[in-house]
Amino acid sequence: MMLKTKGYAADNAKSELAPYSFERREPGEHDVLIDIKYCGICHSDIHQTRNEWSDYMEEAIFPMVPGHEIAGIVTAAGSQVKKYKVGDKVGVGCFVDSCRTCVECKRSLEQYCDVKTVWTYNARDNEGNPTHGGYSDKIVVDENYVLRIPGNLPLEGAAPLLCAGITLYSPLRHWKAGPGKKVAIVGLGGLGHMGVKLAHAMGAEVTVLSHSLKKQADGKRLGADHFYATSDPETFTNLKGTFDLIIQTVSAEMDWNQLLDLLKVDGTMVVVGLPSKKIPIAGFSLAARRHSLAGSTIGGIRETQEMLDFCGQHNLTSDIEVIPIQQVNEAYERVLKSDVRYRFVIDLASLK
Repeated sequence: MMLKTKGYAADNAKSELAPYSFERREPGEHDVLIDIKYCGICHSDIHQTRNEWSDYMEEAIFPMVPGHEIAGIVTAAGSQVKKYKVGDKVGVGCFVDSCRTCVECKRSLEQYCDVKTVWTYNARDNEGNPTHGGYSDKIVVDENYVLRIPGNLPLEGAAPLLCAGITLYSPLRHWKAGPGKKVAIVGLGGLGHMGVKLAHAMGAEVTVLSHSLKKQADGKRLGADHFYATSDPETFTNLKGTFDLIIQTVSAEMDWNQLLDLLKVDGTMVVVGLPSKKIPIAGFSLAARRHSLAGSTIGGIRETQEMLDFCGQHNLTSDIEVIPIQQVNEAYERVLKSDVRYRFVIDLASLK
């Protein structure tokens, strides 16, 4: 017997999201059933529902129920579940399964699974069924791909940590942001604002590089030590050779060569914002001062839990605007205009 589920879906790449009823599997012996309370809106939800990543991903699967920043409560647990019980505060991020046996899975890097990472939506599970995400009232997930949300964090503010939080935490940790390191966050949006909070909590000296100075007060409030406008040419003159680490969160096109010039010798720029078009890189931008250009996606289950625990210890959540699901299409347009401070979160009680 299947579980009747309510949600919102895009019927095709040209359609708005609309009410959609579908079925989820009954929980197996290792599964938990989660009553979804909140789900964040990620810019990648927009890219995928509009099939804008077709050059990089397999063909989009419609109808598509997006959402991979899921926070809720366990309402049922399979007979062999050991990690969770009914009533626990939990989250689900960008993926819900992987092969579990490849080198990367054994390193707790399931997001880079060599065989198949099963994404939370717009993918197929191991039985070939399409996956559907968190713009819905419930989800069934293997306990090994579920995260525990610290008790002191509100579910609505914690939901975006499952993507925006881990997307910034992973490169900051991997490239050793901390005391004595100068870190620049490019862009102060849904991703960037979490980068500022996390890098500040790690003890780094944090600079925001934003198109203009209109968010300067916010940047300082979030933990930035410095704030500069990339629209001002003097920024690139004055900050040349300044940073150990730059995290580039912007999906709009910009000159990455200018940003690379802001790195110290042996500095690294990490790309987490994904422009839809290719960005040209001059060899000199890398070779002249032994700069590195790198990329990073989310984290594995172990690192994502580490991030959530870190946020619990430092009382960090996303700055959010909570909306009913009936406003999701309006929210998408506002995301594209950068008209949100800093992450939309859907209250799934509105489905009822």
